[in-house]
Amino acid sequence: MKMAVVAANGRVAGRIITEAVNRGIDVTAFGRKDSNNTDAKNYIKKDIFDLTKEDLAGFDVVADAFGAWTPETLPQHSTTLAHLLNLLGGTDTRLIIVGGAASLYTDGEHKTTLFDTPDFPEDYKPVAGAMAKALSELRENKDVKWTYISPAAEFVADGERTGEYILAGEELTLNSKGESVISYADYAIAFVDEAVSGNHIQERISVLGK
Repeated sequence: MKMAVVAANGRVAGRIITEAVNRGIDVTAFGRKDSNNTDAKNYIKKDIFDLTKEDLAGFDVVADAFGAWTPETLPQHSTTLAHLLNLLGGTDTRLIIVGGAASLYTDGEHKTTLFDTPDFPEDYKPVAGAMAKALSELRENKDVKWTYISPAAEFVADGERTGEYILAGEELTLNSKGESVISYADYAIAFVDEAVSGNHIQERISVLGK
């Protein structure tokens, strides 16, 4: 299997790359930094907006780990995703996106999201809103074999790699401890599992720790 990871210099991307490499997957990382800070043997310095169809040709999976946090860059959650969808449209290459948790539904009718709840952190609303908008736009695409993977509500950068996770769907799910939490490392396991299996084409799924 050949996997491309775009926006590869971030911490979530790094975990995904390490997990994939350790499983023998041929990984090419595309990032903006001059030097390769990942475990990928193949590294290409290239901004996501500069990627071409030729750059992504021949890969089984493209992993999109893009993230933006400043007010002026938040719209890029939508524009980068639109660019990747344009590049992969009509091909067999699957696109798997590192998603957000705020858009997970808190009710069975799928009318209320975590973003809408009173206790949702005010500081995180701009980022969450931008990511939710990108997901909404993604759902309209029928031309790409995409999968959107939301982490648990608490996404722990330096959390333990337990090797286990719970696969869930569109609704916010709690584990047996009443928690919605997952480490970057366990999220990476679930991400690579989906890359290998391709079980959730044109679906949003979610994962949490046991």
